[in-house]
Amino acid sequence: MMNHTILCVDDEIDNVEALERLFRKKYKVLKATSGAQALTILDQNPGVISVILTDQRMPLMTGAEMLEQSIQSAPKASRLLLTGYTDLESVIEAVNKGQIHRYLTKPWDPVDLQQTVDQAVEKFELGQILERKNHELELALSELKTLDQAKTQFMLLINHELKTPLTTMLSFLELLKESSLTEEQNHFVGRIEKSSDRLRLLIEDVLLLMRCETNQIRTHNQDLRIAQLVQDIPETLQSQLQKKQQKVSLQLEFDSIHMDRFFAQELFKRILHNASKFGSENSLIDVRSKLRLDCVQIEILNRGSQFDLKKTAQLINPFYLDESMMHHSVGTGLGLSISQSLLKKYNSALEFDNVNGTEAVVRFILPRPNP
Repeated sequence: MMNHTILCVDDEIDNVEALERLFRKKYKVLKATSGAQALTILDQNPGVISVILTDQRMPLMTGAEMLEQSIQSAPKASRLLLTGYTDLESVIEAVNKGQIHRYLTKPWDPVDLQQTVDQAVEKFELGQILERKNHELELALSELKTLDQAKTQFMLLINHELKTPLTTMLSFLELLKESSLTEEQNHFVGRIEKSSDRLRLLIEDVLLLMRCETNQIRTHNQDLRIAQLVQDIPETLQSQLQKKQQKVSLQLEFDSIHMDRFFAQELFKRILHNASKFGSENSLIDVRSKLRLDCVQIEILNRGSQFDLKKTAQLINPFYLDESMMHHSVGTGLGLSISQSLLKKYNSALEFDNVNGTEAVVRFILPRPNP
């Protein structure tokens, strides 16, 4: 508090000196014996004075009038009014026009006055903190707007500058496959095709993630059957399940949800893909549902590698790589990140759990159809 400056104003010099003696151990004290002198001091010390303490009844200019004019030169200062009269109208005027923090009557109680000034200083400090926080929020908001613009530009970049040449590459690759090639050349073409497909899928996933995060996908909600969504998983996922000799088991207490078909298909496809990827061979993947008031709780459980529950935040972080995660040598990619973004549209989120030492569970809720 030693850094704070207070201005004491009273037309009686003895009162001003008494106030100085009371506060000089804690604060730097400036003195004025008239309203005009006080306003001059405020003009000479812009932004310096934390508290203005003034008497009400002074010649030429009252304390309330001085406080009102002080708002222009010291808008953030706390204002205190001393009055020796029970003049309610002057007090109301000071409150309304002078923006006082508190008024006190003469003769003042030294302890009460010191506490009041301390509180006024704290109010001034809180105002400075609030102003700084507001400035930081404005900067953060500006950065967010810039980031949103960058996201949009990034989407345009990926969509045009990457997808267009990739489409051209894939077209010429198809022509090349129809040519007479040696066994070695066919091997090279196969490697190019595999890498091109991987790049295409990555571009599509990044675009989908960005569209979800920037809320650029329109939804058309409808009643959907969970069993049908599981049955309609793409052939690539079906092939993966067959390759690992995994089967999907349905344990549905409630078979209907109400959401956008594309969102639902992407959600089940990606979480089932993740369950298959980290599930053991010759294992079951359970899809379970339970009715919960106005929503449906979905659980997808696989047997095999379990989640590191200390790193659940990283599980949904795009492109996160961690060799120890689920004891696998690759990262989680974008599947769970996209799933999390899809669920945001329905005020839901992924939850991760481990069961019985060998089972990993991904849990989330979805809207149920209207009764």
